[in-house]
Amino acid sequence: MSTEQSMNLSRRHFLRNTAVAGGGLVVGFSLAGCAPSALPIDAIPGGFTANAFIQITADNVIRFYCPRDEMGQGVTTGLGTLVAEELDVDPYALDIQFAGVHSDYANPGMGVQATGGSNAMHGHYLPLRQAAANTRSLLLEAAAQDLGVAVDELKTSESHILVNGESHPYGKFVATAAGLTAPEAAPMKAKADFKYIGKTAPRLDAIAKATGTADFGIDIDIPGMVHAVVVRSPVAGAKMLSVDKADAEKMPGVSHVLNISSGVAVVAQSYWQAKTAADKLKPVWEEVELTKVNSAQVRADLAAALASDDGETDAEQGDLAAGFAAADNLVEAEYWTPYLAHAPMEPMSAVLKLENGEADLWSGTQGPVGAQGLIERVTDIPAEKIRVHSTYLGGAFGRRGTLTHIIEIAEIAKAVNKPVHLLWSREDDMRNSVYRPASLMQIKAGVNNAGEITAWDAKRAGGNITPSILENLLPGLMPNMPQSLVDGLVGVSASVLGGWMVDPTSIEGIYEDYDLENRLVTHHTVDHGFPLTFWRSVGHSYTAFATESVIDELAEKAGMDPVAFRLQNTKNNPRLNNVIKIAGAHMSKMQPASGRHLGFAAHNSFLTDVAEIAEVSVTNGVIKVHKVTCVVDCGIAVTPDVVRAQMESAIMYGLTAALHGKIELEDGAVKESNFHDYPILRMNEAPDVEVIIVDSGTEPTGVGEPGLPPIAPAVANAVYRAVGQRLRSLPLQLEA
Repeated sequence: MSTEQSMNLSRRHFLRNTAVAGGGLVVGFSLAGCAPSALPIDAIPGGFTANAFIQITADNVIRFYCPRDEMGQGVTTGLGTLVAEELDVDPYALDIQFAGVHSDYANPGMGVQATGGSNAMHGHYLPLRQAAANTRSLLLEAAAQDLGVAVDELKTSESHILVNGESHPYGKFVATAAGLTAPEAAPMKAKADFKYIGKTAPRLDAIAKATGTADFGIDIDIPGMVHAVVVRSPVAGAKMLSVDKADAEKMPGVSHVLNISSGVAVVAQSYWQAKTAADKLKPVWEEVELTKVNSAQVRADLAAALASDDGETDAEQGDLAAGFAAADNLVEAEYWTPYLAHAPMEPMSAVLKLENGEADLWSGTQGPVGAQGLIERVTDIPAEKIRVHSTYLGGAFGRRGTLTHIIEIAEIAKAVNKPVHLLWSREDDMRNSVYRPASLMQIKAGVNNAGEITAWDAKRAGGNITPSILENLLPGLMPNMPQSLVDGLVGVSASVLGGWMVDPTSIEGIYEDYDLENRLVTHHTVDHGFPLTFWRSVGHSYTAFATESVIDELAEKAGMDPVAFRLQNTKNNPRLNNVIKIAGAHMSKMQPASGRHLGFAAHNSFLTDVAEIAEVSVTNGVIKVHKVTCVVDCGIAVTPDVVRAQMESAIMYGLTAALHGKIELEDGAVKESNFHDYPILRMNEAPDVEVIIVDSGTEPTGVGEPGLPPIAPAVANAVYRAVGQRLRSLPLQLEA
């Protein structure tokens, strides 16, 4: 089901069924467009439970249950603003709670309860506004009855009903509202009447985070809790053959040393006791095929695949041979991007309590329903008795969608029969994680003297993430599915995507932006058995580096300004064309200081168009990025400050990868272990960032990821103007 279909179904089914429970109105509403189900929120006696997202108490507390997880991307602020706008409540007056696990909280773009893909605002923009508008309409009707006036004599403002110079809190009317039938499609505000949408304001969670009162998974502490550390194989997929536990078991505070599916768990009274004891373990691991792999071999294997003719084709259009024949100039280049770790500031952690046949989990994940399913799978506790208490996420970038730590804590808690806090160290998170695929890409393109791209032949070799995603998701989403069937489905997906069709995430962004009448995309799947998953902006994170670098070379071959060339070749992509035009106008006015040079790149991802200008200098071989100007069209910017922050964040995250990022393998194991050898961008390296938001008037699109893809090629293109070297590998390093 498409997002658009989901949104339409949501509107049709909105607030259809009502019932009185606990003195308040209970309204079933499925955001995903499915049939309404049991209310996921505990009804407050005497209160008004409008739907799965809004509660109003008699003392006028306006509570919003946020269906998406807050991992720093500002989703509580953005979605809260939608509700506040239509409910006519100051966003800062909302009591925002994280939603529990329930089908009503399924992501409209995914069909399951998960956060990712920069789709929260796009998917929820109309359904949440409609939820709040319907709630406001019901309150007005209740107030009209209680006050003995016509509805059209009433107005709302700041969670109050206004009439005849008097102001009445919404809470005054919840008892009457509970007995009324909810409307299905109350009128929503016109854009001209917005009070909060599109207005600049601080984030709703800013104070909690600034004062340390925001609860992250790592912060949870409950009575009787013990601490666990897991020792895992340095080579992914290797099973433990044996382990000497004697020294670890003698260490102070240690209560258990357990064999679990991923390795050996040490349980102690404190984290440091568990960590110190874990260092005493002497496990022996089996040798697997990955054990024989190093980084040089990975690149060589990808190069060999590109040289073969056994790839799968996709996105074929026109006549490639005719396109090359019509070209006056050709560009042919190869681009390398390495494996990358996510390195969120908060490593993986969770607290699990199993008691009296029930379970309570506290963890920041991108998929609480998957976490619930994994606990059910391991413990046999039914889902309805497993409560998932979502917390703030200390960064995710795709990492917290893979819930291996939830399997571990379920196995440990089941064995020790106590509440357990499992914490991964930074080294655990770096060396035992899931990673962005390494990629080798070749693009051959033709351009005529009129500046038109006549042919585009793009190839990519590397691993596919979909089989790994299925391997990690299916056990949680289908907890009763036998493991043999899970393995079979994963194997089928790997076989299909490795020899029958192309995984869309492997090639996304390599051909879509430009007017390419004659094109062909070929994919060569190379699987080394290294665990892969989503990484911020997914395939776009590497394809944009290749495409936007080639576009710059084509412009030079055609003797054209790089902005003018892009404008000429995006006529069929008007929104991206407009972003390029606006960014180009800003670039034309820039006067960089002596020794500094400008590079340009533009890209569309997650329905959002972004162009970036990097101001760069090169001194003694060191690349310094001084400023980045970012022009973004994400439709209506519901919360402009959040949009700016996400563009800034994506630029810094992307610059970390462009200047430093690489995960290297030695005998199948990850060499990097912490920020000393996997550095992140430091403050003295961070450029000034100017964000220019373009409002195209369309519904909102994604902002968490689209700012990342253009930054590496923009910097590389600037380096070329500075020193005349085309850099085609990440991280960017000048040749001697």
